[in-house]
Amino acid sequence: MKLEYFQMVDRVEAFDPERRTIRCLARVPERSTVFEGHFPGYPVMPGTLLVETVAQAGGFLLMALDGYSRMPVLTQVVKARIRDAVEPGAILRIDAEVQQVSSGISAIEGQLSVADRRAAECEIRYRTMPFPAPELRDLVIARAREIGVPVTGAGTGGASR
Repeated sequence: MKLEYFQMVDRVEAFDPERRTIRCLARVPERSTVFEGHFPGYPVMPGTLLVETVAQAGGFLLMALDGYSRMPVLTQVVKARIRDAVEPGAILRIDAEVQQVSSGISAIEGQLSVADRRAAECEIRYRTMPFPAPELRDLVIARAREIGVPVTGAGTGGASR
């Protein structure tokens, strides 16, 4: 996890295209400038970044399912519940499942756990759109490969239009 670069997912542990689920892992860094203000003397991962972590796992799931033809853009956090503080060094397990895909709108439900203890849960909606530039699609596919998201069917050569 590189908080300052918004790279929230370290690796994919499981991907099931038939069930439309993904399980990812991420390790919260021991040190980050984020923790300097949140909170001095008691560093915890901000709730908004926990939601972002689930949103990124869900986004990778959606892209992998459609062969990276479209880019999901977060449009709505329908509900989010932070259940427990997440401290530096924690290993996060992120589970996401597609609930809906229709007319350019997709929805996932996700949860984030630390040591089998649920720390957060979210329902998130995305608008899907063509990648605005072939270079962005290529970077996303490279990042997906780096963390172990399946890229079969993604092809090469840039964005779908």
